[in-house]
Amino acid sequence: MFKKILIANRGEIAVRIIRSCREMGIHTVTVYSTADKHSLHAQISDESICIGPPSTKDSYLNADAIIEACKLTGADAVHPGFGFLSENADFAEACEKNGIKFIGPSPRAIRALGDKAAAKMTMKNAGVPVIPGSDGVLGDVASAKALAKSIGYPVMIKASAGGGGRGIRRVDSEDELEAAMTAASQEALSFFGDSSIYMEKLIQNPKHIEFQILADNLGNVVHLGERDCSLQRRNQKVLEETPSPIMTPVLRERMGRAAVAAAITCGYTNAGTIEFLVDKDKNFYFMEMNTRIQVEHPITEAVTEIDLIKAQIRIAFGQALGLKQTDIVMRGHSIECRINAENPELNFRPSPGRINALHFPGGPGIRIDSAIYQGYTIPPYYDSMIAKLIAHAPTREEAIAKMKWALSEFIVEGVDTNIDFDLSLIKDSVFCEGTYDNNYLTRKLEKN
Repeated sequence: MFKKILIANRGEIAVRIIRSCREMGIHTVTVYSTADKHSLHAQISDESICIGPPSTKDSYLNADAIIEACKLTGADAVHPGFGFLSENADFAEACEKNGIKFIGPSPRAIRALGDKAAAKMTMKNAGVPVIPGSDGVLGDVASAKALAKSIGYPVMIKASAGGGGRGIRRVDSEDELEAAMTAASQEALSFFGDSSIYMEKLIQNPKHIEFQILADNLGNVVHLGERDCSLQRRNQKVLEETPSPIMTPVLRERMGRAAVAAAITCGYTNAGTIEFLVDKDKNFYFMEMNTRIQVEHPITEAVTEIDLIKAQIRIAFGQALGLKQTDIVMRGHSIECRINAENPELNFRPSPGRINALHFPGGPGIRIDSAIYQGYTIPPYYDSMIAKLIAHAPTREEAIAKMKWALSEFIVEGVDTNIDFDLSLIKDSVFCEGTYDNNYLTRKLEKN
């Protein structure tokens, strides 16, 4: 097994990885920016090393600095977590060239799936249902108008290298198309360094359902069931649950089979997530594949009792998966709320600052993934998520009840948070009925 793993990330996911490594007897190294000098991940790892100033491009996105940190500390593997360099094929390739194992898929797979337009074509050729739209990257405006007319408005313009809700524009008529293409392309260039865009038919009020897969280097691939990620604000997830309220055994079988086929077609290894849109008639369409661990992975761990971080590490080391599809059993129901330092009353304005008082909820079936502590100062440079609250219970109704009292017990003083907002969602009648869709939260916020 690996002797020492460097974690090329920060915050709660870095702490999460440290804990799995400890249980496996693996020495850990963390990297931190000067703004994160007093962060939990830098304090609890076996070793920590500063890699630059607060700006992400000079620290957590500085591949050369991270490779050098590996060399200085003798780390034989890198876990990228999510975000930052986790889906950067050049970084994965640089690790390989320097004799450092990248805990994730191959650079080739990352490149193939990172281009959303190309990935869509790959899935189409593999027989996985895809959303009607462009075959690859969009060309000129005239051809885009012709395509939009043929598939019918509304359509979505999306960044080929996109993610996290960036580089996406809805277009309801031909008059809006050119401006939307320009805006999406410019945003894509700014966030991803790639201005290419593609078009998809807009599936009206769908469910956003993703399937977790694990694939080893010996050709073994399994899925670990679905996660419903339909409660979103501005295309960014707010709350996730598993199983999905709309799922049936037949639909799970069909979607799971498609997810596994997608991974096999791409020669994929390690953990990955295939994201689908499901329409009102329960037709499903491939949307994209994320080549990393997901923020919401704990709910899958809760219902399958499989540690996904440990699985990633073992697969990267070359060990067999040791699981057949029949071994995967989903037990109970799990919900995750993302706790952010932000003010929902002020258009979700970020709220960095010092945490003066902190109380985490507890009890059976409650898990918290976080890197905050009393006295910690949340820096203004990074994502506003400060914790993930996970509830697990035998039924969906019991999981909702657990989450209600857990949110009620969660206290953070000194900064604004979305805890009360999350509590309002858990109590929402449409959520409790399980009838919400991708656009429900947007409609709810606009109405209010």
